[in-house]
Parts: sequence; structure tokens; C-alpha cells
Amino acid sequence: MKVVILAGGLGTRISEESHLKPKPMVEIGEKPILWHIMKYYSAFGFHEFVICCGYKQHVIKEWFADYYLHNSDVTFDLANNTMDVHNNYSEPWKVTLVDTGLYTMTGGRIKRIQEYVKGEPFMMTYGDGVCNVDLKALREFHEGHGKIATITTVNIGQVKGVLDIDENDTVTSFREKDDNDGSLINGGFMVLNPEIFDYLEGDDTVFEQGPMQRLAAEGQLKSFYHDGFWQCMDTQREMNKLEELWQSGRAPWKIWEK
Repeated sequence: MKVVILAGGLGTRISEESHLKPKPMVEIGEKPILWHIMKYYSAFGFHEFVICCGYKQHVIKEWFADYYLHNSDVTFDLANNTMDVHNNYSEPWKVTLVDTGLYTMTGGRIKRIQEYVKGEPFMMTYGDGVCNVDLKALREFHEGHGKIATITTVNIGQVKGVLDIDENDTVTSFREKDDNDGSLINGGFMVLNPEIFDYLEGDDTVFEQGPMQRLAAEGQLKSFYHDGFWQCMDTQREMNKLEELWQSGRAPWKIWEK
């Protein structure tokens, strides 16, 4: 199953970093948060990724193109114009980087990568958040209920989409959060069937609005509740929090050996 990651937004709420690079390339422990997300999926056996690029997409493409240089010891013989890469550890990843447009909305970005998922169910998440969700259980839950979409839900005070959920884990409504809410919110880390593309129109489609609302109204959106760690990186403060967790050796999403 492929993993689609939305990595094309402007990242204006963390402008201290994003004026230089796309938000998914902001570093935690000297590695882009995008790398942390991919390492987490890979630890569960998901090794094929489709990255929806947009703002400063060249930074993401160049980073993957030079992955060996970023992660290995290198000897440059300038006299002979040669380069030797030492202890070059390679991730078991296949990564497709897709230009989904500079100002394309989230639903439009997903629509643009339709050809790369080849009519199969796929994982989808945002390129600015980490968690310790059990992805194996998430996949099994999705495959068990037969609906079009599963969304991981978390109960954290963030300004994200609010979900009303019935006793059968069916999402009955999807709306924007306000200050009076204590409801479960959209934590990303979704599983989507290919029928999802029928709910997406053009570049202006905001996935979290019309498509999500329609899925909920039709009973096609299921909730996978996660009561463990989840953290997005919308602000400098949240970035610092993730950095502190990583440097302390207590990062809950760090489940891989190397």
C-alpha cells in the first residue's frame, strides 16, 4: 500500500522556517520532519511514497537526489574529480515526487496524484505531524469496515476539523473547530479507497471541507481513535517541543533502530 504525503503548502504559520524551505523540510534532530514521517511508516512495512509537492518543491527534490550525501561519509578527490561514498546506508524506499502546483488546495493535490496510486487503496497524511499510531491496526480497521475513508481521530486542543462520531465509529459530520469545542479532531493518518477521487474536483477542492462533509453525510467516513501521542508542527513553539523530545531520546514516534 502506497503512502501519499501532502507536502506542498506554504507553511505560513511557521514562517520563521518556511520562508527558506517547505514546512515538511523543517528539521527535527537535523532531519526533515518529512523524513521522520517516512521512517515511521517504513517501520510498519510501508516503503512506497508519493509526495505532493508545491511550495519550494526543488528543496525536497534536491534533498532526495542527494540522499547519500546527506547520510553518508564522503571522500572528494578534487585532483582526480572523483567521489567515494562510504557506509552508504540506503532506505528501502521508492519515492515519487509530484508537482501538484503552488496554490493547489489539499483535495486538488490528492486529485493530481491519482495516476500514481493505480486504483488501489492508499495511506494519506500531512507532511507536518508525527504520532505513535498503530498503522497496522489502522489498516486492518479500514479493511474491515468496507467504507471509502478512515481518518485517525485525536482529542487534542488544536484548530483542526471537528468530527461527530456515532457508536459504530462512523463519522456523522465534519466541520471546522471553534473555541467552545472539546471534540475529537482530524489527526491525519488516513486510509482512502480509490473511490475517494470521485469526491475531488479541481485544484480548488479543499479535502477537509466538501469531500469530508460529503463522505460523512453518506456514512462513508470511519474514525480510528488514537489516544496516544500525536503532534503537528504549525508553530515555532511546536517545532521546539518536537526538537526537545527528539534530543531527550523520548520521541514517541522514534520506533526504528537506525
